[in-house]
Amino acid sequence: MRLSIVSGSITDLVRRYFTGLGSRYLFKAAGAIHLPSISTSDLYIHIPFCKSMCPYCPYNKVEYDKTLAKPYLKAILTEIKQYHNRLGRIEVPSIYVGGGTPTNLIDELGIIIEIIRDNFTVSGDLYIETTPSDINDETLGKLLRYGFSLISLGVQSFNEGYLKLIGRNYTAGILYPAISKVMSAGFKTVNVDLMFALPGQTIKEAISDIKRAIELGVDQITTYPLFTFPYSTVGKYLKLKSVKMPGIVIRRRMYKAIHDYCVANGFRRVSVWGFKRGDLPRYSSVTRESYIGLGAGAASYLPGVFYFNTFSVSEYIKASLAQRLPVALKMEVSESMAMYYWLYWRFYDTYIPKRRLRELFGSRDKKIRRLLVLAKTLGLCVQDEEHISLTERGAFWLHLMQNYFILNYINKVWSLAMKEPWPERVEI
Repeated sequence: MRLSIVSGSITDLVRRYFTGLGSRYLFKAAGAIHLPSISTSDLYIHIPFCKSMCPYCPYNKVEYDKTLAKPYLKAILTEIKQYHNRLGRIEVPSIYVGGGTPTNLIDELGIIIEIIRDNFTVSGDLYIETTPSDINDETLGKLLRYGFSLISLGVQSFNEGYLKLIGRNYTAGILYPAISKVMSAGFKTVNVDLMFALPGQTIKEAISDIKRAIELGVDQITTYPLFTFPYSTVGKYLKLKSVKMPGIVIRRRMYKAIHDYCVANGFRRVSVWGFKRGDLPRYSSVTRESYIGLGAGAASYLPGVFYFNTFSVSEYIKASLAQRLPVALKMEVSESMAMYYWLYWRFYDTYIPKRRLRELFGSRDKKIRRLLVLAKTLGLCVQDEEHISLTERGAFWLHLMQNYFILNYINKVWSLAMKEPWPERVEI
């Protein structure tokens, strides 16, 4: 409790310093939705259905129910057409499908993508995440026919004991053939998600997982720690069982070991948690500058505003089929907030293009220069003519900041939104 109060006070002071006293970090009931005039936006599609309800997963999900597949499909198609009616035939540079487990609605996905192409101009790649247990020739063939070119497998670990600990519904034995099948299917980029800082995990075990993924030839590896949102099943489990998580010293050593091993084996860092080799396209889910979210619990970030759809699947279906955008919460985003939101995600990418930084901030904001001077003095970043790049140390501390601060904001919004389909307000 004390850490939460302290971190809340610190982040409040930091936010006020950078974005000003007039910026309010408040989500309130959406009411009437007025979309800004835009000509382009990425799309996010949320499929919440899971056949295995992993206890560590904090995302909006429900147990797969075949009877909900058809009405959920109708609701998403209606939502697509509502955005088309309001915005016109905008350009869509990328489509990302997440969940849940999106491939649980594999046939419905084909219809969704077709309707998106009918209503918008899709100019870029399609990304999707899935699990090893969903991999088969039929599913992979359909994904490629629909136009998906980048795929991520939520492997999490090659260690049987840790798979059981985090509640995965498959054994380590299926991982090698599943990854090999995806690698030979013809996708531009294959990413594998791996978790570290699991209860009791050693540095050697974490590196062993990385090594196996590299040996299987994957293009990208995304490593991330076990998130312990208080509202999630795993958060309650850890509190109940007093499971000991690795401390900051072990986590620091583990992150550095992972970073150094990936770099030594031909990978370069492309985000705080991601490492990629070669010039293939980067698999990324969260760093778009603006996007429209479709589906229950999906978020939209557009000029001047941040929206959250209702998290309730039944309420989402009801609202969409009633020809209403199913937006439950909105937060007005000031110009200053938008600038720093952009800067945060560029730090997440671990590099900031100087030209774009100057375009956004110009010479009016001395705070940025002070921040960068401090970061450079502390060894958190380096600069060249074109970019400001985080060092390995800087990437680790940003990762830690996400865990203690940013995820706290997510927890506040999601914990209430999961209890109340149409919340009145959430202040973060």
